[in-house]
Amino acid sequence: LNWSGLATPSPTPAFIMTRMSTLADALKTMANASRRGKRQVMLRPTSKVLIKFLTVMQKHGYINEFELVDDHRGGKIVVELNGRLNKCGVVSPRYNMALTDIEDFTTYLLPSRQFGFVVMTTSLGIMDHEEAKRKDR
Repeated sequence: LNWSGLATPSPTPAFIMTRMSTLADALKTMANASRRGKRQVMLRPTSKVLIKFLTVMQKHGYINEFELVDDHRGGKIVVELNGRLNKCGVVSPRYNMALTDIEDFTTYLLPSRQFGFVVMTTSLGIMDHEEAKRKDR
């Protein structure tokens, strides 16, 4: 106790959490904002993988447009949501998959055949599962 009768806080070390996956954090932030009915969401920090992922989502109509904001740090992305986003997430840890296993994986992961996309990284770039099957042939 100090002289004023109040307990002084003990010095504790500051714990700094490291960001494990910027893509997972960004997708979770987008899904939460979409559930809350927000029209815009700010994602930070940015990465090349996140930008490519957002372009695939934009191509399929799940988001409207996004704008990169360079703040000379990690960067920010402002995404315009359109309400079509139900659920998005990351399969972690990433693992290799044969082309023949893509069909089984998408039936396991997606609710139906006509609904949703699995975005994956390939040697030809980041694309959805249908484009990955088309590019192989």
